[in-house]
Amino acid sequence: MHQSLNVLLFGITRDIAGKSVVPFPLSGMATVSDLLDYLKQAYPPMAGISSLLVAVNGEYAEPATSLTATDEVAIIPPVSGG
Repeated sequence: MHQSLNVLLFGITRDIAGKSVVPFPLSGMATVSDLLDYLKQAYPPMAGISSLLVAVNGEYAEPATSLTATDEVAIIPPVSGG
């Protein structure tokens, strides 16, 4: 049985995808790095964003962090302000 993980998108990533939540199909031992690769393939403009941060269960995650179907995952693009 294949599971998927709902990924929350914010800022420019939400604009690129056209929605605030996208599914990420989990297979085997998926990591944050796998998730980012998937998003960049599914939504090519995301590949142009230099520093996407990923939060897993409310904490910033490293690329090697493992993901499960029960995790809360958010993609946080760089922010500019003034």
